[in-house]
Amino acid sequence: MTNMVIAENVHKSFGNNHVLRGISLEVARGEVMCLVGPSGSGKSTFLRCINHLEKINSGRITVDGTLIGYRESAGKIYELKAREAATQRSGIGMVFQKFNLFPHMTALQNVTAGMIRVQGVNVSDAEIEGKKLLARVGLAEKLDHYPAHLSGGQQQRVAIARSLAMKPKLMLFDEPTSALDPELVGEVLDVMKELASTGMTMIVVTHEMGFAREVADSLVFMDGGVVVESGKPGDVLSNPREERTKSFLSKVL
Repeated sequence: MTNMVIAENVHKSFGNNHVLRGISLEVARGEVMCLVGPSGSGKSTFLRCINHLEKINSGRITVDGTLIGYRESAGKIYELKAREAATQRSGIGMVFQKFNLFPHMTALQNVTAGMIRVQGVNVSDAEIEGKKLLARVGLAEKLDHYPAHLSGGQQQRVAIARSLAMKPKLMLFDEPTSALDPELVGEVLDVMKELASTGMTMIVVTHEMGFAREVADSLVFMDGGVVVESGKPGDVLSNPREERTKSFLSKVL
């Protein structure tokens, strides 16, 4: 099994705030990795670096063998132009905490917008695919509903369908259930479980330890901008080695 994501000694600072302090990890093709840890540990920042929404200060990240955000020539690294970076990013789906749907578009229009505008798919073909994707996430009856008329869980499922519409090789989830009412969390996690079962490579920043234990192939505990501990979810959650991991898990399990 080849690696889909390789991060090597990734550093990221915001001014004097050194958020990522040398993150190195690998995600195999078809693997589901969950990133857990306290707020402010760098999990979401690292996720945003993977698709170059944040520029790293040093290190390197490759996705499917391609250096992300930069190109290498004659031993030197050059940042990609915005359009080139956007093209790279279109192959990496990202689902945000706050849905980020277009409020003036229906569920179907939200899902098809990227296919039509970025990939050049004609409207009728995009709508056929969009309807399939909305059915897949359990929203076949909500095609013509605007975000304001959907629950938080339904909006997040539209956001997942929108990301899948771009046929990504990798899906990133940034705390996809943390903005939801508790009774709506399960419907989003069920969609993510179905997605994982199809072999999609996924990196999930989450506080849902039950989901991590059940679905993830690997679990990474981050704190203070470093990887403190990683391994099989059952091993890390049941028998953590590091004191920082034990202290964190004692508060959330």
